[in-house]
Amino acid sequence: MKPTLDPTDPRERTLARLTEARQRTDRLFGIVRPEALYDHPIPERHRILFYVGHLEAFDWNLLAGRVFQVDAFEPDFDRLFAFGIDPVDGRLPTDQPSDWPALAEVQRYNQGVRERLDQLLESASFSDSRKPLLQGGLILEVAIEHRLMHAETLAYMLHQLPPEQKIAPPADAPLAAAPLEPRMIEIPAGSATLGVSRASGVFGWDNEFDAHRVEVPPFAIDQFQTSNRQFLEFVQDGGYENRDFWSAPDWTWRTRHKIDHPSFWIQRGGIWLQRTMFGEQPLPLDWPVYVSYAEASAYARWKGLSLPTEAQWHRAAYGTTTGAERQYPWGDQPPASAYGNFDFERWDPTAVNAHPAGASAFGVAGLVGNGWEWTTSPFDPLPGFEPFSFYPGYSADFFDGKHYVMKGGSMRTAACMLRRSFRNWFQPHYPYIYTGFRCVRT
Repeated sequence: MKPTLDPTDPRERTLARLTEARQRTDRLFGIVRPEALYDHPIPERHRILFYVGHLEAFDWNLLAGRVFQVDAFEPDFDRLFAFGIDPVDGRLPTDQPSDWPALAEVQRYNQGVRERLDQLLESASFSDSRKPLLQGGLILEVAIEHRLMHAETLAYMLHQLPPEQKIAPPADAPLAAAPLEPRMIEIPAGSATLGVSRASGVFGWDNEFDAHRVEVPPFAIDQFQTSNRQFLEFVQDGGYENRDFWSAPDWTWRTRHKIDHPSFWIQRGGIWLQRTMFGEQPLPLDWPVYVSYAEASAYARWKGLSLPTEAQWHRAAYGTTTGAERQYPWGDQPPASAYGNFDFERWDPTAVNAHPAGASAFGVAGLVGNGWEWTTSPFDPLPGFEPFSFYPGYSADFFDGKHYVMKGGSMRTAACMLRRSFRNWFQPHYPYIYTGFRCVRT
């Protein structure tokens, strides 16, 4: 029997977080009926079974060789489950279920990985100069956050599974909100700090470094994320059929794939419904609309507005009238349920105005949680960027002008990744993510 971990010890607290992250992904896979694990709910991604093995393979490949220099015990699985896919050229995987190993084999591999890594970590020191990647728990933070990122991106995939292929937990309790009155809020000129200082010693992914300040001219921004009700007006006004609102690549994508409404919407019998994680319901008009960057951009043009830059979003979220910047929109207090819909507390969105306590100093609401938000900023390195030596392609592989920065977080984003410097990114034509938007007027 292992001794109880001391939560005041940084090393033991990190190991406890790793255990908690494993439990979270285990529970997530537990909602999928076994026969559906070989399904392909999102064509651009691997089958679900890949991700069952990928999380442990990533941890093993990251830690076993780089830190502990131990030999592989299942090298074929280490390679098979090493890398996901992010196709940007339209090519889709062509594998068949029979190309993958049996679930029992993958589960045995996973168990073996955890047992071996736990034995190595049990006696490892976080201050051993001979193992620099373990110092301060750096490489374990990478393992933990990688797993928690997948806990969210897997939710995108499982959302596309038919309800009968999932085991639904108890339903989320309804959350009341005041009547929604959309408006724009004026943000005065000021500076925004993007990224975090490397000298601070805090953990961040390589694309979060180094901190730099940007001067932001005055602008106005929507107080709330764009709601289903607002986007429905765009749909009913023929926004999807009017080429004037779409860039040439976006119009080609829309017409080629016959996109004429958000992917989370379903029309049946002339009535709009929302696809929730475990079923369907009449379109919740005050929920945020989840759309691709292309669709968000078209809506903004229809309104005569634009999407915010990363710097504008930061200024509205963390800026103040005094020039100081907050750690979170609501202040410096750590994330809590009163401030937003995040950290896996709910399976589906809430109304865009359901968490007034989470508003920024300027009164902009819902900036963290309930859905990521698109910006017009391509995912590029910040000044002073240095790739991780042990994971050089994590960010650099996506500095290709084909991905855009997203800020904020969704209901399935872990609290540790709600930090101000965290940057998410996706392709402009990927419609399955929990990402909405708000508009700005400059």
